[in-house]
Amino acid sequence: MKYVVVLGDGMADEPLEELGGRTPLSYAETPFLDVLSKKSEIGMVRTVPEGMAPGSDTANLSVLGYDPKRYYSGRSPLEALSIGVDMKETDVALRCNIVTLSDDGEPFEKKVILDHSSGEISTADCSVLLDAVRKELEHGPWHFYAGTSYRHCLIWEKGKIAELTPPHDILGKEIGPYLPKEEALRSMMEKSYEILNCHPLNLERKKQGLNPANCCWFWGAGTRPALTSFWERYGKKGIMISAVDLLKGIAVGAGMDVARVEGATGGLHTNYEGKMQAAYDALVSGGYDFAYIHVEAPDEMGHQGSVEKKLQAIHYLDTRIIGPLYEKLSAAGTDFRMLVLPDHPTPIAKRTHTGAEVPWLLYDSTRPQKHDWNYNEAEGILSGNLKASGPALMDYFLQKEHKTE
Repeated sequence: MKYVVVLGDGMADEPLEELGGRTPLSYAETPFLDVLSKKSEIGMVRTVPEGMAPGSDTANLSVLGYDPKRYYSGRSPLEALSIGVDMKETDVALRCNIVTLSDDGEPFEKKVILDHSSGEISTADCSVLLDAVRKELEHGPWHFYAGTSYRHCLIWEKGKIAELTPPHDILGKEIGPYLPKEEALRSMMEKSYEILNCHPLNLERKKQGLNPANCCWFWGAGTRPALTSFWERYGKKGIMISAVDLLKGIAVGAGMDVARVEGATGGLHTNYEGKMQAAYDALVSGGYDFAYIHVEAPDEMGHQGSVEKKLQAIHYLDTRIIGPLYEKLSAAGTDFRMLVLPDHPTPIAKRTHTGAEVPWLLYDSTRPQKHDWNYNEAEGILSGNLKASGPALMDYFLQKEHKTE
């Protein structure tokens, strides 16, 4: 038996008036999920434990079978693992987003976060900007490491865990109340704006009508994580397929391999076909038992507040990954179980994450079912089929007896 998870980050949502009271998942054109749901089990799961912040870090740890209350030590350390940072026990890692702040001559603390991703800036362009920051600000205990697109890492030697705010939680707000209390971090953020706002690359981006990537924003502080291996937990050889450093870092921490897919960007126009093919090859000829395909696009479109683009992201997930992979595995005669779900909701109306339960769909090629339901939030709730946690769902999916940690 082969096992594949297809995770649409932030895919779950809330009913929207412009969609006739339906959610994007319910409204989107999903021909393959419409057929697959009739052969599958559906339900709901709480991926983020009560009392924990709803993020892709806690939620994906949970979906992969790791109780965040036991294993979570911060978001950025997981990303640091993925880019090869050898963290010491006394190091603190912080996410370094390069964001777009307003540029209307106002004092720094009065500036507004306009875009947490700087227009989904390319990795190549953002690396140039990070180099400019590094030349000015990397000294003493501070070390910058380049990641993917706007997502980078700052290591603070012998640092401390600071209370910091994710930039996507305060889009459109003045930054003053959310700046770090730690003076060194606050100062570096302000200096980064001075370095980047007039950088030639950003001046050219403005000419082209693109959002300038003009400030470093620090958040997600944490210490080196200690995960037990996925093989030890489940006896399955696993591979992670994602464009996002966070997911790659979780995989590294869990002893899973990471697929490198050319053109995988974490944006709306990522290489869906490449991700699908990487999973197929890993399961059918690569010797892997388990593949985790993570697609960031629905989450990014939720943060942008774009109904149209979120619908498109869900459609692409359905027609360019789920459908083709289902057909190829079926044609190969492979026995497989496919689990489709979001990690958390990213509601269009809120433009940030929530901790609400999310719908899941489980198809088993050896035991296809017959139902009349569709895969969405409302029918997941009506099914009455609730899994109490991500680890409980993963144990059920991998056909392992669940034991509370």
